[in-house]
Amino acid sequence: MKPAHSKTDKRQMKSASRLYAVQALFQMEVSGQTVEAITREFETHRFGATYEEGEFAEGNVEHFRAIVGAAVNWQAKIDQLTDRALVAAWPIDRIDPVLRALFRAAGAEIVDLDTPPKVAINEYVDVAKAFFPDGKEAKFVNAVLDHLAREARPEAFVAPKAV
Repeated sequence: MKPAHSKTDKRQMKSASRLYAVQALFQMEVSGQTVEAITREFETHRFGATYEEGEFAEGNVEHFRAIVGAAVNWQAKIDQLTDRALVAAWPIDRIDPVLRALFRAAGAEIVDLDTPPKVAINEYVDVAKAFFPDGKEAKFVNAVLDHLAREARPEAFVAPKAV
């Protein structure tokens, strides 16, 4: 019998799944591999794997699959939302492919998985910091995702009425 995971462990596993989803979406784009091949590779060789260089974090496989699947299924809508959040001179196909993968993963959670937008934004800003430690991209990611989320889920940003 597996030990029960604490709430912190579950949160960390979901965070790791988000990082893996961005990596998987990036890998799909640059390699042309199918979603099935990529998810199988990640589940077999990344989630909790130990190598000479170190150990990969354990992730939530179901959450990983849901993000990657939704990103693929909703890619056109997510890309349109992202395009509208970007400056006109920088359509999504001109930005860094890691950022493109990140916007698609975050967009999947906001558009299809009912993750609260503020949670998704915070989580993916942290993912951006993992890929781009100097911080500039994290601010950019925050601004783009805030715009994307406000367009996709405006009801999540309405202040509650005072009683």
